[in-house]
Amino acid sequence: MSALAHEKVWLERTVFNDAERKYYESKSKMDSVATLAGAPNPEIANRLDRLEKENTSLKKTIDDLSNLIISLQVRVETLESTSKSSIEIPKPTSTTAPVTKTEDSDDGVDLFGSDDEEENEAAAKLREERLAAYNAKKAKKPVLIAKSNIILDVKPWDDETDMTAMEQAVRQITTDGLLWGAAKLVPLAYGIHKLQISCVVEDDKVSIDWLTEEIEKLEDFVQSVDIAAFNKV
Repeated sequence: MSALAHEKVWLERTVFNDAERKYYESKSKMDSVATLAGAPNPEIANRLDRLEKENTSLKKTIDDLSNLIISLQVRVETLESTSKSSIEIPKPTSTTAPVTKTEDSDDGVDLFGSDDEEENEAAAKLREERLAAYNAKKAKKPVLIAKSNIILDVKPWDDETDMTAMEQAVRQITTDGLLWGAAKLVPLAYGIHKLQISCVVEDDKVSIDWLTEEIEKLEDFVQSVDIAAFNKV
């Protein structure tokens, strides 16, 4: 009886082999699926790359618009300060030559010679009045002053720098021909912000190199200074 049972096992070996084959085929398919699932999806990677580029472009556009707004604000402030100092225009001088009346007489006096002398004196007086009025107008005419509108990027050492104190220290730099304008904080990275501040300078009085050197002397706050925009006013 045991011999027959042993023989039955060998008769069913094909069934066992078939089951073993199916098991390994199923395992191979599952490994392939796992491998495909772990592989990076090129479509998702391309999408992420496009989104990152769009984000960078949008940030640059926002920075450009911000710089333009600051530049326009400084220009408006400059125009308002200029309009306050109005210039008086001299009234035109009435220059009417006096008319001399001559009366006819029969005493043989040369009346024409007398008229010529009076006309010459009137013309000379009129010329002097016009010359004086021209000189007065020329003296009151304002001299054109060359100015520049500058936007500076002032970068701190780290995120622990007191940006309010840094702006106050920068604005304490004063000299003839320097006018500070609007300022704002612009994020850089890792919680660090830079101070973006505008100013108007008279080109003959204030040097850009001198101004940046004075700001960089604030070593407790300032790491570096860059010129973000430079326009003639």
